Amino acid sequence: MSKSPLRKDKTCLNCNYVVENRFCPNCGQENTDTRKTFHHLFVHFFEDLTHYENAFWKTIRNLLLKPASLTKEYLSGKRLSYLAPVRLYIFISFVTFFVIFVWPNGSDVGDELVDINQNKTVQVVGPDGTIKDSVVANKKVTVSELLAAQEREAKEKKLSNEEANKGFFNFGYDSVRQLDSLQKFGPEEDRLSDWEYNLMKKTLVVKTKYSQRELISKFIEQVKQNLPKVLFIYMPLFAFILWLFHGKKRWYYFDHGIFTLHYFSFLLLITLILFIFRRFMDCFASNVFTSAINTLVNFAGYAWMFYYFFPAHHRFYGESRAISLLKSIIMFLINMVLMLVVMLLFMLYSFITIH
Repeated sequence: MSKSPLRKDKTCLNCNYVVENRFCPNCGQENTDTRKTFHHLFVHFFEDLTHYENAFWKTIRNLLLKPASLTKEYLSGKRLSYLAPVRLYIFISFVTFFVIFVWPNGSDVGDELVDINQNKTVQVVGPDGTIKDSVVANKKVTVSELLAAQEREAKEKKLSNEEANKGFFNFGYDSVRQLDSLQKFGPEEDRLSDWEYNLMKKTLVVKTKYSQRELISKFIEQVKQNLPKVLFIYMPLFAFILWLFHGKKRWYYFDHGIFTLHYFSFLLLITLILFIFRRFMDCFASNVFTSAINTLVNFAGYAWMFYYFFPAHHRFYGESRAISLLKSIIMFLINMVLMLVVMLLFMLYSFITIH
């Protein structure tokens, strides 16, 4: 319950009903002062998101340890005791991807420092033919000399990337010029469609602009940024597959949607826990003991992620173990194939959107 002082005016600000106590008997709005501090807004947001009293931890405990119990409780009408499915998914999804995105990787930071140290100087050739160092003697070079040095460095990097990336995403074209030439003057059967041409051109431009290492790094960054969208888009398809495999009279699509929200929330929560655990273990020296603990915890986590769907499906839909197991295996395989297709399309999209 909020500790904000009550308003002296007993008229509800929401529905103009007379409020005798703290909450309006007509609409339920709390009759407190509407001007709040930033601290109050932050605390109120968190409490509203998690119900902070008992519902949050009760929801998390049941989600992790009792497959399908949250879905059954929610559909039976017990909704105030737990977080709502949509709110639960949004909260876990936000925290998971926020933590993964902002938590630095120690090895990546070290690599960036090495790259910076290796590329901190630029050589400039002066009018007399002598080589000057732009970092040490930057006051002695002219603007035109510095621009010429930067242009030469960019060309060298471009040629270096073209040479290094010839076998990386190679579709038979060495440069954009070659692609344009074949597209304009080549035989009709060798010309590409507009979609293929744009894809090939984008690939060649990206390969020229970045080295393999930079390209992989940017690709991974794009995947991290767009993965929440992919999961959110895939959930209705997952629920649709459940709908196809169960009685249409007994189960509505809404029921399958609630099951899906809870299942995907569980997957994201386990992913978050394992990620935090790995980062925690990175703080200790690597030895046989820490490696064994890390391997054991990760194996247990991924095994539980794999196994979770089978008891959840059996307990929620109430079918015999044999029928439930058979349906679960078939749906599991179908979803693996569909998820692979979606991920491949998503990876292609991530590559195309690299700037």
